[in-house]
Amino acid sequence: KIYLSGPITGTTDYKERFKAKREELEAQGYVVLDPTYILADLSWLDYMAIDLAMLEIADCIYMMKGWRQSAGAKWEHEKALIWEIPVIYEEN
Repeated sequence: KIYLSGPITGTTDYKERFKAKREELEAQGYVVLDPTYILADLSWLDYMAIDLAMLEIADCIYMMKGWRQSAGAKWEHEKALIWEIPVIYEEN
């Protein structure tokens, strides 16, 4: 299971970017945990709680381009390091 992490807040194309990466990784045989599938009117902190729960069961995290400009993605990255979850970085 691979968790997708990248910028969402403040972007307009995140659904397309996440969908393209999800489909690419699924074609390679991965089970993809995609935080953009959460379709509810929740606060940012509620979303992060759900995202971190998904990350906790992942075998690795995939950091998409631009993740360093995202507070949520940086938080997920830090948690992955603490929890010793392997990290894959998308090439620039």
